[in-house]
Amino acid sequence: MPAHYQRLGRELAMQFLFQNDVRGAELSDEACRQFFWAQAEDSGAFPVNRQFRKGRIYAERLIEGVLGHLEKIDGLIVAHSEKWDLKRMAVVDRNVMRIAVYEMLCCPEVPPLVSINEAIEIAKDFGSEKSGGFINGVLNGAMIAVGRQGEGKK
Repeated sequence: MPAHYQRLGRELAMQFLFQNDVRGAELSDEACRQFFWAQAEDSGAFPVNRQFRKGRIYAERLIEGVLGHLEKIDGLIVAHSEKWDLKRMAVVDRNVMRIAVYEMLCCPEVPPLVSINEAIEIAKDFGSEKSGGFINGVLNGAMIAVGRQGEGKK
């Protein structure tokens, strides 16, 4: 399990967004979300402890944020992914980038370089080794577009 609740939250949010993206489900469907959380708890992969509870709270914030700003987020991703249609991107990559762009737009307490590095690491864990360069390029462009390129790690 990830060492920090925010990393866990990002992973859980990506898994929820991935699952529903693949299924073609209505992402805002509360029943899908409750089913996802029941699956996560029942899987035994996550001990239901303080870290999991904090990770879930952060994941919910990310999920709500991505869903609430999806059009703007996807627009930034497409604008900075040279000639790549959103639907042609790997599902993991697409949803990892959505989370990172949301953090850049709406989470000023998270330095953008942290969002980018976390996105790359999560994509390596859940996607392919080749995802890193693509994600890095797209998210660096998005970071500049949202005007947060001068912010480093805390």
